[in-house]
Amino acid sequence: MDTVSPTSQTPNQDTSNRYTALSSGVLAMPNLYAVSAVTVFLLYAMLTLFMITIVELGFLDADIAVMIGVLVAIAQFAFGPWIMDLTLRWLYTISWVEPSQLPDHLQAFVHRVCRSQGMDFPSFGIINDGAPQAFTYGHRPNNARIVISRGLMELLEPEELEAVVAHEIGHARHWDMVLMTIVNLVPLLCYYTYRTLMMSGKGKGKSRNNMWPIALGAYVLYVITEYIVLWFSRVREYYADRFSGALTNNPNALVRALVKIAYGLAAQDSHFEKREEEVELPFKKRTTERARRELTGSGAIGVLNIFNREAAVNLVMSSSSSSEGSSGHLSIERVKDAMQWDLWNPWAEFFELHSTHPLVAKRLQHLGVQAAVMGQEPQVLFNRTKPESYWDEFFVDVFIIALPVLGILAGIGIMFALEIGSFWGNLMYLGIPAALCGIGGLIKTFYRYPAAWFPNLTVEKLMQQVKVSPVRPVPATLTGTIIGKGVPGLVYSEDFVLRDQTGIMFLDYHQPLAIWNFLFGLLKAGEYQGKNVRVSGWFRRSTIPYFEISRIEVPGALIAPRRCHTRMATILWYVFLFLLGCGMIGYLSQS
Repeated sequence: MDTVSPTSQTPNQDTSNRYTALSSGVLAMPNLYAVSAVTVFLLYAMLTLFMITIVELGFLDADIAVMIGVLVAIAQFAFGPWIMDLTLRWLYTISWVEPSQLPDHLQAFVHRVCRSQGMDFPSFGIINDGAPQAFTYGHRPNNARIVISRGLMELLEPEELEAVVAHEIGHARHWDMVLMTIVNLVPLLCYYTYRTLMMSGKGKGKSRNNMWPIALGAYVLYVITEYIVLWFSRVREYYADRFSGALTNNPNALVRALVKIAYGLAAQDSHFEKREEEVELPFKKRTTERARRELTGSGAIGVLNIFNREAAVNLVMSSSSSSEGSSGHLSIERVKDAMQWDLWNPWAEFFELHSTHPLVAKRLQHLGVQAAVMGQEPQVLFNRTKPESYWDEFFVDVFIIALPVLGILAGIGIMFALEIGSFWGNLMYLGIPAALCGIGGLIKTFYRYPAAWFPNLTVEKLMQQVKVSPVRPVPATLTGTIIGKGVPGLVYSEDFVLRDQTGIMFLDYHQPLAIWNFLFGLLKAGEYQGKNVRVSGWFRRSTIPYFEISRIEVPGALIAPRRCHTRMATILWYVFLFLLGCGMIGYLSQS
């Protein structure tokens, strides 16, 4: 097994050419301030042009347009951080700590960074949860709040923790909190304009029939500006990563942290046993700087999180084993296994397009180039050749997802063919698209939820899968220990984090009704904490890897096995549509 220790090594012959190429210069990236200025100008130019147009055409009063913009801007900037403060205080198990309560090395590092950057020491909040988490928010650099979790401090080595905190300081130093508020205002205003036009019913002297094209234009502009904002957010993540690498003079430290948190790949000494006194709040000063930490998984809050907020969880997986004899080393081959999906599967690009954060594999590549420019060996050089194109599986997946809608469209086409001009008066003809939607939905459900056989697999084996997507799962059974809730610190989180002998996996507990999930998370999820469980279900990948639960049981305990009924509920729904459609068609045939 190819392993690389945290310390720098001389590049071997196989990678020397790539290393030399990387060292020739950092990956092309435009100036941060130029990107910010051009993006803000472009967004507000589009918004201004559109607002002027609809005001001049009489569809919206100028004072209303200005009032919407001013009120939304004030609310977003002034109250956002305080609302986040209240949310964390009421719904999460969080403690705000003094600098002296942070680990010695982290306290000294932040003091040094703040002096060099001319910043005040940020407020630090600690989520009392074993899941690794880090994000920042606030109005400006000098009142930034940085929130990290107990799990992050336990998982990462000192230099890795400093690299993650430096990434968050980079967001504050670059004024990302303010800029993201400003750019997010544009799509928000476009959407409010769309809703205002749709609800007003008529413009000044204009009929409703003339208003809907303007409302549609507002919605189209909202979609376009939303994608621009997402791209802008991804660019700033790259710069926060680069800020961390430059500030610590160790881009590889952030690489190792990203790998541990995002991919679930980490190294751990097998002899380490966590002491209970090391995880209590407020945090005590550590006497051992490089004590091995217990591995856990996590959740996400906020656009300025270290990872995507839609992920809802960041995963941690141990990649070391006693047989490797590489205690404390990072398994590069397993990192490459996880990177394959990001770099090869077309679904990865789709999800990145809709994400506030870049693909993790791309962040690792940028940091590797930065390390090479600084004369250090990149931690990970992805040099595998893609064995095949995965676009065929992607298009099959898209077709399967679209089957219910295609059934409806096909049914409407048949209705036109049979009763052109008169079918609107006979609702029974709606049975045709209903029946075809039911058939398409059943095919989609059985494709998305293959049943009958759930082979025993491990987290490590699942992470090696490339042909997997939200709709194309890998059925499996995992056996391990529940070590936390899916969203760390959230009192009503219904999801879990499971650890087996190879790593950690986020478990998605998903019932047909949201209130069902909420009550389970609030009242029952705590019963499973620390229990050894056996879970059957479907492994999927979207923004992050996750495992959708079909059945969870606690062998040898009094807790009754539980099932998630989403698959059955979906089947029953589409069967109902099919039977309803058939009944309506039967009525037509008899009339």
